Formats: sequence, structure tokens, C-alpha cells
Amino acid sequence: MAGLAESGSNPDVDLLFDINGLAKDAPRWFDRVMEYVGEYGLVLAMVLLVVWCWWSVRRRGDEDAASSVAALVWAPLAAGIAVLVNVPIRGFVERPRPFRDHQGLEVLVTGKTDYSFVSDHATIAMALGVGLFVANRKFGLAGIGLALLEGFCRVYMGVHYPTDVIGGFALGTAVALLLSPLAMALLTPVMSAVERSPRGGLLIKARGRSRAGGQEAVIPGARKEPAGAEERDLAA
Repeated sequence: MAGLAESGSNPDVDLLFDINGLAKDAPRWFDRVMEYVGEYGLVLAMVLLVVWCWWSVRRRGDEDAASSVAALVWAPLAAGIAVLVNVPIRGFVERPRPFRDHQGLEVLVTGKTDYSFVSDHATIAMALGVGLFVANRKFGLAGIGLALLEGFCRVYMGVHYPTDVIGGFALGTAVALLLSPLAMALLTPVMSAVERSPRGGLLIKARGRSRAGGQEAVIPGARKEPAGAEERDLAA
């Protein structure tokens, strides 16, 4: 099957060898960096991006802060649900890791014994990115960019086919978008109740913050303030 990469008859394998071939030509220290970034670093960066967005929403203290925080809570929940949905998909497809079927790959992470399709890392990263986009377009675009980089890293590391990554992107996006209306309908009242509580309210709005502080609304239809409110609207 490795001959498919040379014949060009399988674009998926072709692209796998093209991207993974970069690891063979790169310095060893760079491969180590890519190994850490692709396995842990980018997912951690996504989580920190969600926290950063929450901190920004909390500091602004808009009247619709509860809805904004509800959207941010949905992002990691969407990632978790997407991974659970992936469990039966992996078991049904049963696609081996690429290094099991193709010789000559530069595998940067060893010990991967589970199935390849679809990529959990790509699924989590894109679900977080799209879920973040639901809450805030500016932060969401950054998150989607990180998710795309995560997908590239998984192929670069030799642990996934490109179609594994594309499948993960599709799964994460579908869960984050399709379940978003239901999630918002359930989470927004919960966050509103937290906002009204004496101590829990600090998770939604910083002390002393209000609409009068000249900050912008996050949710479409909310009262708009000057200075770039469109960058902080809710995308869905």
C-alpha cells in the first residue's frame, strides 16, 4: 500500500507523505517542538483562548453577559460531546493508523494503538474553535486558525491521514453548530441565575462593571456602543 504514495493514485496518502516528509527534512529540535505543540500545546492554547474571551466578556459587564458566557461554556461542552460521538464512529470505521499500513513515515509520537478515523485532536480543536466563534467572531477566528494548525500537526507527526483530520473538522463543526441553539436555550437561563447570585455573579460580570462603562455588547440585537461593537457580537 505504500506504493500508492508513489503512484499518485491515492491523494490522501500522497498528501500524508508530502506533509510528513517535512518532518524528515526538519531539524530534530523542530520535530520535538511540533510533537509537543501537536499533542498538547494547541489544545491548551485553545482552552486559554476560551478563558481569555470569558475574561474579556466578564470585564465588559454588558447587559447580555450571561448569554455570552453561556456561549463560552458551550464551546468545551461541544468538544466533549463531539469526542463522545467519535467513539462509535471510530469503532465502526476501524481505520488503522497510517504508520501501520505505510512504511517510511516519520512518526513523532509512539504508542498510538487506537484507530485513526476520525482524529480526536482535530475534533476537539475545531469544536472549541467553532464554539468560540458562536460567542465571539474575533476570538473564534483565532480559534479556528489554531484548529487548522492542529490538523496540520497531526499529519506532520505521522499519526493521522489528512482525511482523518478533515473528518474531525467536520464532526467538531457539526456538533458545535447544530446543537448550539439547544445548548444556548438551556445554558442562558442557568448563567442568568448565576449572574443574580451574590458570589456567582462575579463569574459573569466583574464588580462595578456596567453598560455605562462604554463597553460593547456581545449579542446581536443588544444595545450597541461605539468603538467596534461588530467585533464582539455573537455569531449565532
